Amino acid sequence: MSSSININNVNRIYTDVDGNKVNALYDVSLDIRPGEFISIIGPSGCGKTTLLRLIAGLDKPQSGGLTIDGDRITDVSPERGYVFQQGGLFPWLTVEGNISYGLKTRRVYKQKKDSVGKYISMVGLDGFEKSYPHQISGGMAQRVAIARALINEPKALLLDEPMGALDSFTRADLQDKLLELWKENGITMILVTHDIDEAIYLSDRIVIMTPRPGKISKIIDVDLPRPRHRGGVDFLTMRKTILELFELAQALPQPEYVI
Repeated sequence: MSSSININNVNRIYTDVDGNKVNALYDVSLDIRPGEFISIIGPSGCGKTTLLRLIAGLDKPQSGGLTIDGDRITDVSPERGYVFQQGGLFPWLTVEGNISYGLKTRRVYKQKKDSVGKYISMVGLDGFEKSYPHQISGGMAQRVAIARALINEPKALLLDEPMGALDSFTRADLQDKLLELWKENGITMILVTHDIDEAIYLSDRIVIMTPRPGKISKIIDVDLPRPRHRGGVDFLTMRKTILELFELAQALPQPEYVI
């Protein structure tokens, strides 16, 4: 089961250590359809992760609002799984222990413990159930993090550059696994990434954000048939188009603020 997510005129302002106001997001609005795969790209510091954290309920906006299936997002919820850039696995727990951790904190482990093996198989980690994070590769660790989020049966999966630290071969493999999981589970996925090729390869739409304060400058429909080929003419043409838009987004004049 997937969810629609609506972001309406969201503004997020931080105060830095020197007491200065930092405008992370400015008047951001976005409607995400159920079961859609969205990628958010933009320069460092443009508010991509801030936006993802707001959707997760890990942060709150100064103004505007966010809803999931019409219900206002005010706090974290297992219906919105979150995968961090470095996975965030507990080093003292095994693969099996990390994946089942959410079930135990929600006190549903006894009822759902049989599903742990299903999710281990789903991310291709059979045989590594008793391994600890330091005994597996970075790509495998990210698969554990994805399974840990999916086992709660979320309506949306939020991915904060989960493949950013991986080598190109491992990254490509995990991208394919993510697409496979997306198709199997039919859930809404939102990916923050710096990689334009990754965004094209995975997404239904790509959201391009401006430098701080983060605004949405353009939303691109990726209407290429699946499976997509990174060396195909249409793929390369879209990459060129997005690179041009991305450069333009960085050059846009920024609004002035009186705070």
